Amino acid sequence: MKKKYVIGVVGASGAVGEEIFKILEEQKFPVAKIVPLASSRSAGKEIEFQGQTYQILETTDDIFQKENIEIAFFSAGSSVSARYAPSAVKAGAVVIDNTSHFRMEEDIPLVVPEVNPDDIKQWHKKGIIANPNCSTIQMVHVLSPLHKMFEIQRVDVSTYQAVSGAGKKGMEELVMQMQAFFAFKLEEAEAVAFPHRIALNVIPHIDVFMPNDYTKEEMKMIYETNKIMHSNFAVSATCVRVPVLRSHSEALTITFKNIVSAKDAQKILSESPNVVLADEPHSKIYPMPMLAADTDQTYVGRIREDHFDKHILHLWCVADQIRVGAATNAVRIAQKWIEFQESE
Repeated sequence: MKKKYVIGVVGASGAVGEEIFKILEEQKFPVAKIVPLASSRSAGKEIEFQGQTYQILETTDDIFQKENIEIAFFSAGSSVSARYAPSAVKAGAVVIDNTSHFRMEEDIPLVVPEVNPDDIKQWHKKGIIANPNCSTIQMVHVLSPLHKMFEIQRVDVSTYQAVSGAGKKGMEELVMQMQAFFAFKLEEAEAVAFPHRIALNVIPHIDVFMPNDYTKEEMKMIYETNKIMHSNFAVSATCVRVPVLRSHSEALTITFKNIVSAKDAQKILSESPNVVLADEPHSKIYPMPMLAADTDQTYVGRIREDHFDKHILHLWCVADQIRVGAATNAVRIAQKWIEFQESE
């Protein structure tokens, strides 16, 4: 009989935490016990898992040992991970962290299981495995198989990121502002989750601006991509928030060392794990947020060769940020970690 695990979810009341419970259930993850955790404000609330109701407990230093947690998913923000992840590790849990706090630390693996699963084996160095940025995850799903075949030299990416990237508060803000629009009161709508009104608008600003005038979100895509792929090719990103509830979209221009054809790229991507080719533009089939929402795949299409350079491809990809870009990737890391544990 296969071992079952005590699972803790820090940030149980948030959008990603709720999705983790849903995916654990869908994947029939080997759960012995679920321990939902959150701040004192959310403690006492209830969540449902596999037909049972569980009360959310307050995240404390001793809760991980007290509840014998073996796998701890963290999705409650960088400050919470910085504060409590060491306590979870000390209690014997492997931490799978959805925040940006640990991603670029040298001894902490940054993992997308379809791309660099073997890096999970480094987990014992610090007891933590980092989950990458949502936009990076879907991008490397596409880049990795193409890089192996044609060798990437440069990537230019523009993102069209859904409000789900800002969590529940971002989604609620878009809905409330659209309600205000239909009530002819949009001018009264307050911008709290975003720097400007998001309804009927696009905002070329995600996270804080850095001294080089790129945002932190844009720099994450550069550094994380090369860490995950063990590469050193150039990446330039422009990250934009759009008034879409779920699923991030990305327009990619990829420059290769070798000559590449759209047909070859389509074949490679159609055979890549958790990538769905949706590339029949004349039949109006191409990736869109409404196609990707609530799924666990990255959709890719509009693959075309550059007019002037046979080494360049242009394409479009879309994935559900809450699932593929966060919760699904975290659960897949845990599944692969279990595989490695059981094979030792």
